[in-house]
Amino acid sequence: MIIKRTLLNIAILSAAASGAIASTGSDDDAVKKYSPMANTSHATNVYWGDSHLHTGLSLDAGLFGNTLGPDDAYRLARGGKVMASSGTPVQLARPLDWLVVADHTDLMGIAADIKNGSPNILADDMSRGWHEGFVEGGQAAAEAAFDLIGKFSQMTLPEQIVSDYSPGSEVFGGVWEDIVNSAEKHNEPGLFTAFIGFEWTSVPKGFNLHRNVILREGAETALKIQPPTTQPPLGSTNPKELYKWLEMYEGEIGGQAFAFAHNGNLSNGWMFPTEGTYHGGVVDNEYVTQRAKWEPHYEITQIKGDGEAHPYLSPDDEFADYENWEVGNLDISQLKTPDMYKGEYAREALKQGLVLEAKFGINPYKFGVGGATDSHTALATADENNYFGKSTSVEPSKDRVTHPFASSELGIFEGYALVASGYTGIWAHENTRAALFDAMERKETYATTGPRMEVRFFGGWDFNNSDVYENNAVDIGYEKGVPMGGDLTAQDNAKRAPSFMVSALRDPLSGNLDRVQIIKGWLDSEGEVHERVYDVAVSDGRRINRNGRAKKTVGNTVDLDTATWSNSIGDPQLSAVWTDPDFNAAESSFYYVRVLEIPTPRWVVYDKIRLGAEIPEEAELIGQERAYTSPIWYSPK
Repeated sequence: MIIKRTLLNIAILSAAASGAIASTGSDDDAVKKYSPMANTSHATNVYWGDSHLHTGLSLDAGLFGNTLGPDDAYRLARGGKVMASSGTPVQLARPLDWLVVADHTDLMGIAADIKNGSPNILADDMSRGWHEGFVEGGQAAAEAAFDLIGKFSQMTLPEQIVSDYSPGSEVFGGVWEDIVNSAEKHNEPGLFTAFIGFEWTSVPKGFNLHRNVILREGAETALKIQPPTTQPPLGSTNPKELYKWLEMYEGEIGGQAFAFAHNGNLSNGWMFPTEGTYHGGVVDNEYVTQRAKWEPHYEITQIKGDGEAHPYLSPDDEFADYENWEVGNLDISQLKTPDMYKGEYAREALKQGLVLEAKFGINPYKFGVGGATDSHTALATADENNYFGKSTSVEPSKDRVTHPFASSELGIFEGYALVASGYTGIWAHENTRAALFDAMERKETYATTGPRMEVRFFGGWDFNNSDVYENNAVDIGYEKGVPMGGDLTAQDNAKRAPSFMVSALRDPLSGNLDRVQIIKGWLDSEGEVHERVYDVAVSDGRRINRNGRAKKTVGNTVDLDTATWSNSIGDPQLSAVWTDPDFNAAESSFYYVRVLEIPTPRWVVYDKIRLGAEIPEEAELIGQERAYTSPIWYSPK
C-alpha cells in the first residue's frame, strides 16, 4: 500500500509538471501550494538595533570627549572594530541589524567650534571662556562643559550663539547634511538599515522630556528640511511644536516620521500628564489626539534606568524593583517625590491611557515599546560584559563605578547605577527602512535590557493549548489572532475570555529563562485602574499556584569572584497558551509580556574582575535581565 501511494504521488507530480492536470484554483493557490513563503506578508524575522545613539556631533557628547562620528557608529554596529575616543579597541560580539544615530539638534556643531576656537566663539566672552577651559584641559574642561550644559538647560545662552547653531545657519545645515549623508552611505537594504533621525532635546527646568524622531525616507527627502530645536527664540520645549514639525514633514515635504520619548524617570512626573495642565498646554482633546498620532513608540529601558514599573506603583510585583532611578530630575535641581512616579513609568502610563480614552475617546499612551542605549560614546554596546558607558569619561576604567553621572548639592546619580541597556527587537519581513519603520508604527516591537532573546506574543479568542507547540505556531498566531502591538478583534461571544500565545527563546550567549509573565492592566466600571501580574510559564518544573504565581525563586548561580554563572538552572525556552481567568468583557484592558532571565552579573562585577575596580557596598552586583513586549489591547467598543 505504501508503494502504491508513493507511485501515485510521483504520477501526480509528473503530470502537474507537464501541465496534464488542470488547475482547480487561482494562481495564488498554486503559488501557495508549492512555495508558501512567496506570498507571506507577516513578520518572519526579528531585527535587532539601537534606536538612540549619540556621536561626537551632539553637544554634550562632544564636550565630554567623544571624537567619533556617525561613520564610526555605523561601522561598529555592523560588526567592525572601532577605536573608542578613549583609545580602547571596541567590537560587538554580534553585529546589529539597524541603527538610529540620534544626535541632539540643539547647538549642532558648537562642540567642535569651541574646541577649535572659531571666530564667533572667541568673539563672545562666555563662549571664549568655554574654549579656554578646553585648552587648559582636565578639571577646567569639565567645568566648562557643565557650565555650557547648565546654561542650555536654563536657557540663558547668548542669543547670537544660539542663532549661529540653529536651523538656517551654515554650521547647522552642514552638520545635518553630514548626518544624513552618513546614514545614506551605510544603509544597505536587506543587509543593514541606517535610519535618518535626531533627538529633540526638551528639558524645561531640568525635566527630561526628550523625544527621538525617526524618518522613513532617505536623503532626497530628509535634506528638504532641517530638524527642529528647543532653544528660544527659534525653538520651543513644548511638545506641540515638535508635532507641528512632524505635520509639516509629512504634509509639505511628503515624508513619514514619528517621535518617541525617553524613559520618563528623569522627568519628575512630566512625561505622562493625565489631567489639568502640562508643560506647554492643557491635557485636552487636542493633546491626546496629537500625542496618539505622533508617538506610537516608547523607549522603556536605557542607560539612565529602566522605565517599566516601580515598587511604589506596583507593590505586589516583586520584580518591579529593577534599575529604578529615584533621585531627581536630569540635573538634580529638584528631588524626586513618590507622587511623581505616576507620570514616569510605562505600566502606569498604559493604565492612565485607558482613563484618558474613556474621557476623550482617544488613548494618547497606546504605545509600543523598545530599548536603546542613549550612549554618548557612538558605541552601541548593551552587553553587561562589553559595556562602554554613557559617555567617553566613563568608558571602561577601574574608577568609573564611582564617577557620578550627575550631582548637585541636592543629590547624586552614582556611576554604578548606570544600566547596560538596551536594544529593540523589531518583527518584520525584511531589513529595510520601510519594513522596519512600518513595524515600529504598528508596534510589533519589544525591548530587552541587552540580551537578544526571541519573544513572540499573540492574542485572540480561539487559541488551543497545543497551538504554541505546532511547527507553524507563528502562522497560527497571525491566522487566529493579532501580534504584539495589536488590538483584539471583536468577539462573537461576550462571555468568552481572550487567550494569548507566548513563546520565549533564550539568547544563546546569555542566561537561561526564569519565567514568562503576562501583565494585565484594566479600567473598571467605577473609573479605577488596576494591574495584575500572572506567571504563565516557569522553568525547572516549578508550580504556578491558583493565583497565577510561582512563588519559588529560580535560584542563583552567580560567582562574584569570577563574574560567571551557570545555565544549570532555568530553561532555554518557555512557551504557553494562557486564558485570562479574570476577564470582564465590559472593561478596557491591555496585556503585555515580561520575560525574565536567571540571575547574572551586572557590569560592575566585570569591572572588578578585569580592571580591579573597588565596588561600593551600595552597588547592585546581580540582576535579572529581561524583555518587555508591546501590549495587546482590548476595548469593549
